[in-house]
Amino acid sequence: MDDLPSRLLTRTAALAHRLVTERFAEIGARGYHYRLLTTLIDDGPASQADLGRRTEIHFSDMVAALNELAEDGYVQRRPDPADRRRNIVTVTPQGRRRARALAERAEQIQDELLAPLSATERGELVRLLRLVSAGAAPE
Repeated sequence: MDDLPSRLLTRTAALAHRLVTERFAEIGARGYHYRLLTTLIDDGPASQADLGRRTEIHFSDMVAALNELAEDGYVQRRPDPADRRRNIVTVTPQGRRRARALAERAEQIQDELLAPLSATERGELVRLLRLVSAGAAPE
């Protein structure tokens, strides 16, 4: 059974999830916070619905994470001038600083997760996971 790629991927994903959850919690964050801040920085302001699509975070989880980020001053929600029924979310300067801190923590998590691998093996693993992930993506 330990030769099945699906089993190995499931175990590895569980380990990765545990590390992300624990290591981000140590600094009062969640993985969703990093994903949302990075997306806002990379792609610019967005509606909550667009953010959900971009980040693949379920709407209820995304709203909770945005509430946490807004409460801490990392993002702002403002009514969309084109459609006052929806909010546009923007990252604040404090949110940009938080994103840098989370990026450093994410790098540490990757190092911990991939500690058994050499730099070359890490690159190969990422390349192979991208291939598998692309093949699993809905058309």
